[in-house]
Amino acid sequence: MTITKSLLSAGILLGSTAIAHADVSVCALLSITGPASALGAPQQSSVQFLPKEIDGKAVKYIVLDDATDPGAATQNARKCLAEQKADVLIGGAATPVAAALAAVAAETGTPFLAIGPVGTKDEQFKWTFVVPQPVSLMAKAIVEHMKTRGVKTVGFIGYSDAYGDLWLNAISPLLKAAGITVGPVERFARNDTSVAAQALKVASARPDAVLVVASGAPAAGPNLALADRGYGGAIYHTHGSASPAFLKVGGAAANGTLLPVGPIVVASQLDDSNSAKAPALKYTTQYEAAFGAGSVSPFGGYLIDSGLIIAAAASTALKSGSEPGTPEFRAALRTAIENLNGVPGVHGSYSGSAKIHDLSSSDASRVMAVVQNGAWKIAK
Repeated sequence: MTITKSLLSAGILLGSTAIAHADVSVCALLSITGPASALGAPQQSSVQFLPKEIDGKAVKYIVLDDATDPGAATQNARKCLAEQKADVLIGGAATPVAAALAAVAAETGTPFLAIGPVGTKDEQFKWTFVVPQPVSLMAKAIVEHMKTRGVKTVGFIGYSDAYGDLWLNAISPLLKAAGITVGPVERFARNDTSVAAQALKVASARPDAVLVVASGAPAAGPNLALADRGYGGAIYHTHGSASPAFLKVGGAAANGTLLPVGPIVVASQLDDSNSAKAPALKYTTQYEAAFGAGSVSPFGGYLIDSGLIIAAAASTALKSGSEPGTPEFRAALRTAIENLNGVPGVHGSYSGSAKIHDLSSSDASRVMAVVQNGAWKIAK
C-alpha cells in the first residue's frame, strides 16, 4: 500500500477537522503510477476539490496508489476497509483494476464507485456503480458518426485487456447492424512501447476508418504509427483518450481524431442551458488555477463527480439513523446511490435504479469532439 507524501498532505488539508472526528470515510484507490497514471494523476490532484463536509459531517479521504495493478488495488482496499472503516470506495480508472475492486466491494458489502468502465453481475453489480459514461452509450455515438461519414469498413487497434474486450463486444454488433465491416482486429498491451506491427496490418487493409481503444498517453501510439505508414482515413477513439497526455504525445498526429467525450472536455463551448456547464467551468477554473491552463482532465472530473454523488447519497443515508463506519450505514448509502435522481456533475447528471448502475447513461452526458490544432472542439 502506498500513500504519497503529496496525498497525505492533501488529506490533512481536506480534513483537519475530519481527522479529529471524521463521520464519513472515503477510500480513493487511484492509479497514480503505472500504465494508467495519465488517468490517476489528475484524480490525485483533484482530491483537494472534493466536498469536505456532508450535512455538517466532516469527510476524511484516504488516497492510495495501486500502480495500475489489480492485486495492489485489492490489497489497498482490504487494508483501507479494515483500518479506516471506510464507508465507500472510489477507484478503478483502469478496467482491470475496477473489476478487482468490484469483487472486494461485493465481498465486504461496501458501495464502490468505479471511475473506469466495468461490467458486473449478481452481488458485484449490487455494490458497484459506474461513474463514467457506459461503453454502450459512447459506442453508439461513434457508430452514428461513422454512418454520417459513409464509413463501410473499420479497423480496430485496442488494448488486449478487459477494456479492449468491453469495447469490441459492445461496438461489433452496432457496426454490423449499420452495415460496417470490422477488420483487421489488432490488440496491444498497455505497457507496449510500439504498435508498429499492428498499425502496419491495419493500414495495409486500407479501411475507411480505424477505431483505437486505449487511454491516456498510450492511446497516441496508434495515431503516430498510422501516420508513419501514410494512413489517410478517419481515426476514431474512445473517451479513454480524452486527456492532455494524448494531445501532448500525439502532437500533429492527433489532429482530426474523432471521439465521444464528457461535457467537461468542451465545457466553454457548451450552450448555457447545458446542466453540466456551470459545474464543469467551476472545476476547470479551480483546477487550472492550481495546475496551469489546459491541465484539466475528464478523468479528474470523474473523481469530482464521485464526490458529488457520495455527498448527495450520504445526505440521504444519514437520515436513516445509521452511523458511518457501520454495515448499516454502508447498506443505506448503497440504497441511496441506487436511487439518485439527477445529481448534477461536470459530466452531466447522475441517476440510478435497481436495474441501472451506470449512473451516467443519458445522451446528454456525451458530446462528439474532434482534435483541432492540439485542442478539443465540438465536432460539427
